[in-house]
Amino acid sequence: MNKYLILIIVGLVILVAGMGYRYFILPRGQAPVITGNVKAVTIVAKKNQWRFLPDQITVIRGDKIVATVVNEDDYDHGLAIDAYGVSQRMPANSTITIEFTVTQEGDFSFYCSVPCGEGVVDGKKRTHFDMVGVIHVVPASS
Repeated sequence: MNKYLILIIVGLVILVAGMGYRYFILPRGQAPVITGNVKAVTIVAKKNQWRFLPDQITVIRGDKIVATVVNEDDYDHGLAIDAYGVSQRMPANSTITIEFTVTQEGDFSFYCSVPCGEGVVDGKKRTHFDMVGVIHVVPASS
């Protein structure tokens, strides 16, 4: 048999299996939800504090999030949200915009993805690893 024909058949089998899973096996409560609503949030990497403010964000399942991320520091930071495939570098003293849709309920962490050092804030040592936060995705009210 021709190798291209075999690749086409395998591709079709994978496609049909995925569609079958999505429409017949996946529970309705776990299917991705998109409402079309937009929620704007602002996240600030505070100058020489090694933290994001706010570090907890609550949104509704299905919302499109438009995040304005401000880096107040004189060095680079990054913002990563593994659950949504977000990984963006924030140059020093800059503002970036990130957009993604929260399709599942739960708590999803975000963190600084660029090593950025350490310092003392209010008598406590803070480091790059302290730059974490959580996005709480709550169910849409029926």
